Amino acid sequence: MNNRYDFIFIFDVKDGNPNGDPDAGNLPRMDPETSQGLVSDVCIKRKVRNYLIMCPDRQKGNDIYIKEKAILNNIHKEAYIATGNEQALSGNEKKRKGSADTAEQAQKWLCENYYDIRTFGAVMSTGVNCGQVRGPVQLTISRSVDPIDYQDLSITRCAVATEEESEKQSGDNRTMGRKSIVPYGLYVGHGFVSPFFAHKTGFKDNDLETLWKAFKNMFDLDHSAARGEMTLRKLIIFRHDSELGNAPAHDLFERLTISKQSASAPRSYSDYKITLNTQDLPQGVTLDENSIL
Repeated sequence: MNNRYDFIFIFDVKDGNPNGDPDAGNLPRMDPETSQGLVSDVCIKRKVRNYLIMCPDRQKGNDIYIKEKAILNNIHKEAYIATGNEQALSGNEKKRKGSADTAEQAQKWLCENYYDIRTFGAVMSTGVNCGQVRGPVQLTISRSVDPIDYQDLSITRCAVATEEESEKQSGDNRTMGRKSIVPYGLYVGHGFVSPFFAHKTGFKDNDLETLWKAFKNMFDLDHSAARGEMTLRKLIIFRHDSELGNAPAHDLFERLTISKQSASAPRSYSDYKITLNTQDLPQGVTLDENSIL
């Protein structure tokens, strides 16, 4: 990779919970001062990873490090064995750290074989030490354009978990619960791709193409009762002609304007007007062909 990229992704949610907070009863995340909805960068990365896990044409070298039920320390040991340094695995667990050289070899092997490590980076110093990697692709927390007003819905289940619960209800067997939804929210997030860190992790142009493909398809493969209607609306990719970049990222991001079409509470994507000023882009900056405008 010899080019820097800055990008904007715009997505919406309708009657769903885009990113619940487990420390707040799974309520939609929001800024307590502005009431704007928030979706963490970790949430978006999870969807990219899940897309690759489900992708039928996933190639060698595109395994996923952070996935459900993974045991990370075992993956670190696998890296040592694959690089011929299994002798470092013997002895007391606390002393299984390996030398700087063996750790670097293991780290390189992990970058070559795990897409999310060479893309987003990872801390791999637990168990057998494989160091840590700073990934070339970094994402911000996504923020809703307007304040969100989530709603709590009561739900019932016509079944109980235990016989004791059934006896207490004299066989009525109902379980009460609740579900929190955002009636509608339009969210904006920013991303950055650094060629300098790409050189260190081995992230190449074909990996970048995979990233764009994942962004375009990740919501379609992530439908659930809580996220029935989440849609990527726009993917705006600014490509720089150099590694250092030809303009500050914020100057490019500020070319985007989003305004409401009416004074009423928005309930659909058509309630917004999105404008991107592409006139007089800084010299050396172009819109990448993978953009969704």
